[in-house]
Amino acid sequence: MSAPTQTTSMDQLPAATVSRIPENVMKLWLNKIYCGDCVELMGKMPAGSIELIVTSPPYNLRNSTGNGMKNGNGGKWPNAKLMKGYQKYDDDMPHEEYVEWQRECLKAMMRVLRQDGAIFYNHKWRVQGGLLQDRSEIVKDFPVRQIIIWKRAGGINFNPGYFLPTYEVLYLICKPDFRLAPKANAQGDVWHIPQEDNNPHPAPFPVELAQRCIQSTTANIVLDPFMGSGTTAIAAEMCRRNWVGIELSSNYCKMARERVQTTKELFRK
Repeated sequence: MSAPTQTTSMDQLPAATVSRIPENVMKLWLNKIYCGDCVELMGKMPAGSIELIVTSPPYNLRNSTGNGMKNGNGGKWPNAKLMKGYQKYDDDMPHEEYVEWQRECLKAMMRVLRQDGAIFYNHKWRVQGGLLQDRSEIVKDFPVRQIIIWKRAGGINFNPGYFLPTYEVLYLICKPDFRLAPKANAQGDVWHIPQEDNNPHPAPFPVELAQRCIQSTTANIVLDPFMGSGTTAIAAEMCRRNWVGIELSSNYCKMARERVQTTKELFRK
């Protein structure tokens, strides 16, 4: 895994290569960031070729019944960067469309996942219209084995109607033969991990969170279809695992490539 990280478009791949047997295809995919739509690109990957998926999709936070993401009080990032959404995605879909999109993403993830694979799907529960929005609409009928609590610091979105949220969740969605690495189950289902606070991406999740997911398994190939600033790839590098990244934004692809390369150089010292 010492070769420089590349940002690759599927247009650069010969059509014949995509149809080869999985072993050959995966050698071409490994340790690269592909810029494009994740559902489309996962559709071009061999079925059953991925051992682990660690990802955190956009939360659709700008579609809100409150003012948190409209007046700049919705996050702790500099200048409330998430108010403007992401590059190439404004994070403001109608709720029903967002749910359907995320379900299509999960279906694509399940197709590429091996029978002993799993998805760590990081999401955030919210109060909308005075009621809890727990993302059950998204994960309904998918094989959720467990919900892991990511205990982090609270934000600044105080609301007199409910207590300050101080956690997010990871849905552990498993194929039938998935098992944790030896002794990994001893760490429990509440993970105390600080938020990422030194990252130019508007909504990064911490490397330590991705690293713990990866180290909890014996997976050798890790996919993140919402690569963002490269967090999962960095964690995979630190764990000496292979990885595949997909990201829609060319700016974030560039950011991720640079951050992964910096990690590689640090590991060489």
